[in-house]
Amino acid sequence: MKPLYNGGVIQNSEFNSGLMGWSTYRNIKAGVSSSPTGNKFAVVHNPGSFLSSSGKFLPSHSVFQRIQMQGDMHYSLSGTRDRRDHPRINGLSAVLIALIPWLQVSNGTAHVKAVIKAPNGERVIAGAIVAQSGCWTMLKGGMTTTYSSGHGEIYFEVYYPDMLANLLAEHGACDVCEKWSTPIFDIACTTLQSDAPVDIWVDSVSMQPFTLDEWDAHARQSADKARRRTVTFVAKGADDKPMAHANVSIELLRLGFPFGNAITKEILDLPAYEKWFSSRFTVATFENEMKWYSTEWNQNQEDYRVADAMLKLVQKYGIKVRGHNVFWDDQSSQMKWVTPMNLAQLKAAMQKRLKSVVSRYAGKVIHWDVVNENLHFNFFEGKLGPSASAQIFNQVGQLDRNAILFMNEFNTLEQPGDPNPVPSKYVAKMNQIRTYPGNGGLKLGIGLESHFATPNIPYMRSSLDTLAKLKLPMWLTEVDVVKSPNQVKFLEQVLREGFAHPNVDGIVMWAAWHAKGCYVMCLTDNNFKNLPVGDLVDKLIAEWKTHRASATTNADGAVELNLPLGEYKFTVSHPSLKGAAVHTMTIDTSSSPSVHTIHVKS
Repeated sequence: MKPLYNGGVIQNSEFNSGLMGWSTYRNIKAGVSSSPTGNKFAVVHNPGSFLSSSGKFLPSHSVFQRIQMQGDMHYSLSGTRDRRDHPRINGLSAVLIALIPWLQVSNGTAHVKAVIKAPNGERVIAGAIVAQSGCWTMLKGGMTTTYSSGHGEIYFEVYYPDMLANLLAEHGACDVCEKWSTPIFDIACTTLQSDAPVDIWVDSVSMQPFTLDEWDAHARQSADKARRRTVTFVAKGADDKPMAHANVSIELLRLGFPFGNAITKEILDLPAYEKWFSSRFTVATFENEMKWYSTEWNQNQEDYRVADAMLKLVQKYGIKVRGHNVFWDDQSSQMKWVTPMNLAQLKAAMQKRLKSVVSRYAGKVIHWDVVNENLHFNFFEGKLGPSASAQIFNQVGQLDRNAILFMNEFNTLEQPGDPNPVPSKYVAKMNQIRTYPGNGGLKLGIGLESHFATPNIPYMRSSLDTLAKLKLPMWLTEVDVVKSPNQVKFLEQVLREGFAHPNVDGIVMWAAWHAKGCYVMCLTDNNFKNLPVGDLVDKLIAEWKTHRASATTNADGAVELNLPLGEYKFTVSHPSLKGAAVHTMTIDTSSSPSVHTIHVKS
């Protein structure tokens, strides 16, 4: 486990010189141990949470190191080399492998955070994982400095959320563990009920700074590599001879990268809304209109008229639709008639809902958000058992074999401090779903809602890298940024980072227009004139579509073009032709370095 950048700004990153450069907090005991192969690592003895004098459980710190930090930099915390081909800029690799130590615990599991104490005293959570015994786990993370240069600190801590701490203090660990089943409670209960102390092992810590320009340059290079192809066209006449000096005009009919937005039922009565939306986006998500509470607010009174009308409208423009959603795991989002049901009644109601909505829209939607937000919430797991999500995915997949079935979750990219949806837990939940009996053939997808306040872009990239190892389609499904003086800037960072990542297959924003105000972010005013965030979206769409409008073939009848992926119409004209020849084709990831021949009839 060699650290990336030889540790970057971290001294003694592999602990080959004992704990030189490292210190410990409070009365924590630490030392260095070795594996049978001679690999050295730090061991922090029993650093679990402890009860404070006020009765709350507080996190315990592990080893820490003081580091010199610079302002206006992206910091990546890394531990191993990424196999992707990353360019080098100004002598530094322009890639985020994120804040990565390798971590392990001596017994059971523990929720471990990587924390950076900034020069101004701010405590920044740079990443988090569930560390396990018996194997090393890599934590990826990072942060952006927005303050003056100075000394900072990096350390790791084991903690339990305030909610758990209060419950433990009030009821006792055993009672709480019997009543709660979310992953963080399971981890805490296992740790607290264990007789054996838990040690944290740390190895191969790396932290590397990048200037904002270096980071942005890499993102643009990555986007060009992932979203564009250089192709060669050869125009040939009826005699199969190359047509030299022919004029070729290039028209992009449809961008290959799916980019969409949420819509509301208000679009049905507003032609201006319809025109504004259809001229920009290729994917739509109905904000609420396909959800269970919108189609069956009163038991056995189903009404799909609004959702049907919205689907018909967007289909006119060839806009694809994400099915959002079959079920929502949030108890507060269930109808009043659902929550008091016994198990048999709930199963019957769920079967009716599932068959109704999936059968109705099978073949008409490209995705299903199957059990929405099932890392944060567990309404159905609490009623049906821990495999509820996997069973529901199975049943949806049987009714719609073409749509990709998504596990849609928030804060996996947005908040490294939220213990529920960290990438390692997302991966574990997805693996539980995909390994459930009968689910081997399902088309599964990674849905990342992406509701941001102040984005931690290094953490976002590291999380995408981690999730990409699932080798499943991955979309940003509900992108928005809260209103602030930096809203436009932050939205651009998020959209560019998503577009540049080679494993992100599409982006949908959560900026549906409402006459009385949008959920978080509006792109237009009530006259459908762009607001600043709307102008940004238009700027990015135009940039992503940029290509040469015309070119002339050389003496061999060939022309080389660098084009964004998408559907094209090529029109060839030449003095020897009576009329122009039209050729359509799709440029996709398999198009390079192919040579495409356009046969022109004289």
